[in-house]
Formats: sequence, structure tokens, C-alpha cells
Amino acid sequence: MLTEYIDEALKRAHYEMIDNEAPFYAEVEELQGVWATGKSLEECRRNLKDVIEGWILLSIKKEIKIPKLGKCRIREVHPSAA
Repeated sequence: MLTEYIDEALKRAHYEMIDNEAPFYAEVEELQGVWATGKSLEECRRNLKDVIEGWILLSIKKEIKIPKLGKCRIREVHPSAA
């Protein structure tokens, strides 16, 4: 569930070149505040993946609704339902 959600978020990411110091920038529009930079496209993608993971964990901790991405969603499973 978590891996599929992160993969879907990475597929939806928008990448662009912005400057010389950290030329690559990426963001996932559906996930508010999720963005990353990197010196290469691959570094930018790795950084974005880390940001997405942290954003998910923080959203869960603060009980912030995590938006559905296509068919992927993250939802709380209560022990009685597991």
C-alpha cells in the first residue's frame, strides 16, 4: 500500500530545471508542500521520494487527510478490522 502510493506520487511528479547550483526541481501538485531539488535528475527523484515518505508519516501523525492518487490511497486500519 505505502510503496504503491509513493510510486504513484513519483509518476505524477513534475520536474524542471531551475538554476546552476541545484538545477533540478520536482513537485507533486496533489501533495501540498511536497517538493525537492537535486544536482541531477536521479538525485532530485531520490530526494523527492524521501520527502514524500516524510510527508506521509507527518500527515499520519498529525491526522491530516492524505489525498487519493488515482487508485492508490493510504488509510488507517483499526486493529478490529485487520
